[in-house]
Amino acid sequence: MLLAHGYGCDQAMWRFLVPAFQDDYRLVLFDYVGAGKSDLSQYNREKYGTLDGYARDLLDIIDAVSGAPVIFVGHSVSAMIGVLAANERPDAFERLLLLGPSPCYINRDQYHGGFTKEDIDALLRTLDENHLGWSRAMAPVIMRNEDRPELALELAESFCRTDPEIAKHFARVTFLSDNRADLPLVTVPSLILQCAEDVIAPPFVGEFVHQHLRDSTLVNMRATGHCPHLSSPAETVEAIKNYLNQ
Repeated sequence: MLLAHGYGCDQAMWRFLVPAFQDDYRLVLFDYVGAGKSDLSQYNREKYGTLDGYARDLLDIIDAVSGAPVIFVGHSVSAMIGVLAANERPDAFERLLLLGPSPCYINRDQYHGGFTKEDIDALLRTLDENHLGWSRAMAPVIMRNEDRPELALELAESFCRTDPEIAKHFARVTFLSDNRADLPLVTVPSLILQCAEDVIAPPFVGEFVHQHLRDSTLVNMRATGHCPHLSSPAETVEAIKNYLNQ
């Protein structure tokens, strides 16, 4: 089971899920370049100018650690990175488990990604000008669960630990990406975990992903915000286990 963290996070974000699966699966956790304890010298701006560069890293990790198809767990932008990797090498994946996936964050025609182009431009401009301030302001919006401010604080601190220049570039690549056309190409069975009150990936987006992934299961969770593996790990584990045990 390969667990891929979302934007501004690192592998520590999976710590509540690890105990639930470590007895039944070989778990592989990693940090994208720029996050956690990754080797910053490996960052190449051209390679990571699209999500395809991150997808290539996923396939390299799978080749290095597994002789069999993996169960992929991808949070947020990693969901689409996993989709790209699975389209490149479907034989490398047994299942795709997608937490809060969004193929496009910008509203386009009849598609409602949750943000206008002006919203995204302003978000990226603020991030460019004040990485730390952006991190502290955005974390509570992304996390929700206002009754547990320690969760938003953890997310903000994770944002702040990410290399700022890489974080700015990764944000631009993430929020300006449009992977809607990649969804119908997926042949790997998929689970979509859709949270309530998620400003990053609202319910319309989860339903859109479900409609365009041919062999997918959609679970609408009670969990609120964009990080159910932190805010509602028990519900997240239950949904994953129910799906894998079908």
